[in-house]
Amino acid sequence: MADRVPLDFDPQVRQIRALLLGVDEGDLSGPTPCTGWPVAALLDHLMGLSYAFAQGARKRADNPATEPSAEHLSRHWRSRLPVVLEELATAWRDPSAWSGTATVGGVTLPAADMGMFAMTELVVHGWDLARATGQDYAADPRALEILIDFLSQSPPEGTPGLFGPVVPVDAAEDPLLQAVGLAGHDPAWRPPRRRTQLRRAG
Repeated sequence: MADRVPLDFDPQVRQIRALLLGVDEGDLSGPTPCTGWPVAALLDHLMGLSYAFAQGARKRADNPATEPSAEHLSRHWRSRLPVVLEELATAWRDPSAWSGTATVGGVTLPAADMGMFAMTELVVHGWDLARATGQDYAADPRALEILIDFLSQSPPEGTPGLFGPVVPVDAAEDPLLQAVGLAGHDPAWRPPRRRTQLRRAG
C-alpha cells in the first residue's frame, strides 16, 4: 500500500506512539524546542494537527487552527493521541488523499503539498518531543529525503505560521537534523539540566 502514495505515514506514527510511552507527568511542564511551548502544549498541538490533517486528507472541512496550550490538553491524551495519530496515517494511506486540494486550518493547498506539510509536522514535532523528554528518535529515511528536498524550496527567512527562519546545518549532518534546521528548529537544542537535591545518607 505504501508504494501507492508519495509518503507512508505509518513508520513516523509508530515512532511518535513509542515516544508517548516515555512521557511522564513530570515532563508535561518541561520546555521544548518550540519557544513558549511546554511538553503539554506540544502534545496538544500533535493532537490538533493529527485531527486537522486527517480531515484534510478526507476532503472534509475542519475548524480554523487554534493556538496550542497546556491548559487545553485533554486529560485523556494518553489514550486519545495514539488513536488520532493512527487516523492520520490511515487517511493519507488512501491515494485519493493526494489528489486535488486539501483544506487544513482554513488554508487550501494542493493536496500533495498538504501531505508534505503533514509529514513535516510529524517528523519535526516528533524530534521536538524526543529532545524535550530525553528520548531517542529516528525518522523514515525515505520520508526525510523527500522532506529535505521539499523544505529546501522554502524561503530562508521562514514561512509565517509554518516554519521559522532556517537554522543552517552542515550538508554532511544527519538528514533528520537537516530537516529540523530547514523547518526552523535548532538542531542543537537541549533541555536545561534539572536541579536535583542530593540525599545524604542517614
